[in-house]
Amino acid sequence: MSIACRGADALVKALSKAGVKHIFTLSGNHIMPVFDACIGAGIELFHTRHEAAAVHMADAYARLTGKVGVALVTGGPGHANAVSALYTAQMAESPVLLLSGHAPHDQLGMGAFQEMRQADVAAPLVKMAATAQHPHTLADELAHAICAALAGRPGPVHLSLPTDVLEGAAHVHDEVNGECFSPVRQVLDDTTAARLVSSLADASRPLILVGPACMTRAGRERIGTLAAALGVPVVGMESPRGINDPSLGAFAEMLAQADRVMLLGKRMDFTLAFGKSPAFAPDCTFLQIDPEPQEIARTRRAVAERLIGTAVADSFPALDMLATVGRNAGKCDERWARDVRGAIAWRPEQWRTASSSLEKRVHPVQALAPFQALLDSHPDAVFVSDGGEFGQWAQACLRAPNRVINGVAGAIGAALPFALAARVAHPEAPVVAVMGDGTFGFHAAEMDTAVRYGLPFVAVVGNDARWNAEYQIQLRSYGPERLIGCELLPGRYDRVTEAFGGAGAFVERADDLKDAVEQAQAAQRSKLPACVNIMIEGVAAPSFKSRAS
Repeated sequence: MSIACRGADALVKALSKAGVKHIFTLSGNHIMPVFDACIGAGIELFHTRHEAAAVHMADAYARLTGKVGVALVTGGPGHANAVSALYTAQMAESPVLLLSGHAPHDQLGMGAFQEMRQADVAAPLVKMAATAQHPHTLADELAHAICAALAGRPGPVHLSLPTDVLEGAAHVHDEVNGECFSPVRQVLDDTTAARLVSSLADASRPLILVGPACMTRAGRERIGTLAAALGVPVVGMESPRGINDPSLGAFAEMLAQADRVMLLGKRMDFTLAFGKSPAFAPDCTFLQIDPEPQEIARTRRAVAERLIGTAVADSFPALDMLATVGRNAGKCDERWARDVRGAIAWRPEQWRTASSSLEKRVHPVQALAPFQALLDSHPDAVFVSDGGEFGQWAQACLRAPNRVINGVAGAIGAALPFALAARVAHPEAPVVAVMGDGTFGFHAAEMDTAVRYGLPFVAVVGNDARWNAEYQIQLRSYGPERLIGCELLPGRYDRVTEAFGGAGAFVERADDLKDAVEQAQAAQRSKLPACVNIMIEGVAAPSFKSRAS
């Protein structure tokens, strides 16, 4: 049995059956039929100020919920604006669906309004890119796209929506149900799992490294279960700083001592120094479980015969099976596991008394410390971190049950949209978004979105009036006489937030932080975003290659 309707109605009905409750969007001519179809459909639209922000919101929402995050933008320039944000989602292994309006099929090649080869533009940044062909097949095309986003290594996908497909007559079939949007999983069989667990047990100093897709809350729960079952340290990696990720403390010195490392959904890439010494011991051997055979082939090219065991499987089923098999296996040396945990938790003792050497400036450690209590106040609290040096300080200093960072892409600018999506995903939990002053400028107008929708969060801006990551590179590489192109004004981002209807606090002294945090919390109770603009000393991000350095 089928029901006649517009293609846009078929699309929205299919999204609803897929469990989509929220769409992050910016309006435009081509997608007005979808906006109309959403009325009364139980799907809430969050209307942003920039198309890239809509994709960043979908990205953070996907990471926080484990569901597909949906962004909807118009065609042509709207699509082009949105595409830039796909790279961050791709490298974070985040299942994002970008739906873009599109010129009608019957006008293609004729110079249609905002005509663009949109799927070709998106293709390098997504797992699949397609253009919907007919109203009748739109629901099936959507199901295929969502399954692709969730299957194997999760990631973004794109589907363009020509206006004649959205406005044309469609027939919605009853057999389209929730199961149509669930991909087939690649499981790890128990025999292979037992062989890999045995290989880990044979090592003296084994480690398991997992990739970004495992760093969701559900993934981290599985990581904890596996670590407990095997007694092997399981370390998640999602930072562009790789093994020198400040949130991992002195982990790099332990990695260099490991004699066997399992890569579970973790690419052998620049974040692991391509498996080379001194990041890894020259005789360290590797095991690998990955959903993509080409990633295993890439590892083999990097480490050759040191890759001694492999399997093709999705990360979550592999984590579950390894834990099941491992419960009956011997555990690794507790001293090694304890030492690894200690290295990750380690922070320099001098941080306890860190202070700025400059007047009317605050050291990053001082600036961040007061916000930990806010993150500790709720079991679903969300910590967002974005930016160069200050973002790295934040990742080293702050922790929370949920964390969203700019990820392996190393791109900056997404913190404000990330925070908005975090509030949508966790309506009652505190959201603390830490960013540099450069980052704030990318999507400052999303403070308007926060006010319009009543999505409160705390934006903590570390204001050193420069692009400090690049400044530090120039300083190290070329010297203090050859610094160029990194200066910013010491902007009053607190006042920018106030201009959009939010709350702001300006801090130049560490003693003023307590009042600023209290003001930010008061704004949350009023359903307003708050910006705590802290003038910081522009010091380099921490790097813990060893505890002796």
